[in-house]
Amino acid sequence: MLLDTASLYFRAYFGVPDSVRAPDGTPVNAVRGLLDFIDRLVKDHRPDQLVACMDADWRPQWRVELIPSYKAHRVAEETPQGPDTEEVPDTLSPQVPVIEAVLDALGIARVGVAGYEADDVIGTYTARATGPVDIVTGDRDLYQLVDDARGVRVLYPIKGVGTLALTDEAALREKYGVDGRGYADLALLRGDPSDGLPGVAGIGEKTAAKLLAEFGDLAGIQAAVDDPRAKLTPSQRKRLTEARPYLGVAPKVVQVADDVPLPDVDTTLPGAPRDAAALEGLAARWGLGGSLQRLLATLAA
Repeated sequence: MLLDTASLYFRAYFGVPDSVRAPDGTPVNAVRGLLDFIDRLVKDHRPDQLVACMDADWRPQWRVELIPSYKAHRVAEETPQGPDTEEVPDTLSPQVPVIEAVLDALGIARVGVAGYEADDVIGTYTARATGPVDIVTGDRDLYQLVDDARGVRVLYPIKGVGTLALTDEAALREKYGVDGRGYADLALLRGDPSDGLPGVAGIGEKTAAKLLAEFGDLAGIQAAVDDPRAKLTPSQRKRLTEARPYLGVAPKVVQVADDVPLPDVDTTLPGAPRDAAALEGLAARWGLGGSLQRLLATLAA
């Protein structure tokens, strides 16, 4: 089980009231909410291995160089020598180091790699997996990894993590008309304002799905643009021609990496805390209460 951790703690932050606080009054709603999420996921799905995948760089420079608008609207502060600062709620940022410390003390593998997003870490673990993989994320970008033959599916939270949309290839075909491999092509044609991806003007989700059904993939669509016999409207041909510079670089931006240099960590789901003393201190300092106790009981079971 691979967790898109930031996606989940954002959901926890907005789903758990900020009246959930540490003894000193500091909000810990994201911390406790994430612990409750992990507890429920482990109870319901019983993974053998669990990795909390992190954004060491939420907006990698190599993606920005290809498409400068990539996530540009979410930059709070530019940092010349490192990752730009992402715009996040004031009371969420201080909770992230607490989340990291608690995961480390629990012994839950936490992996982020410099220069890469959590999506890329997830993509690489998925590529290396020798058995089934469940990816837990609220980010549709990771639908591109869905692969029935390899047992790779996405668990998309609808309400907390108690209600998850289990996304396999049948679900993708029903909703989007593509399989996992086709989803990245659909996404880059359609564009994604939340990631600053412009897409192709005039090509929405339904049109993109029809083009992919007709021509197979992005390469097939681009070949059709040069074939006067291909079934493209004049408008589509014009817009796809004008979008060629974008379409030349967008696949590398949209497709998750599968070759990230992952650290050598133990991904086995822990049965007991790695550092019980540190965990006890964190529980007292941040008032983690029943959320932590429930997760510890679930791990022990």
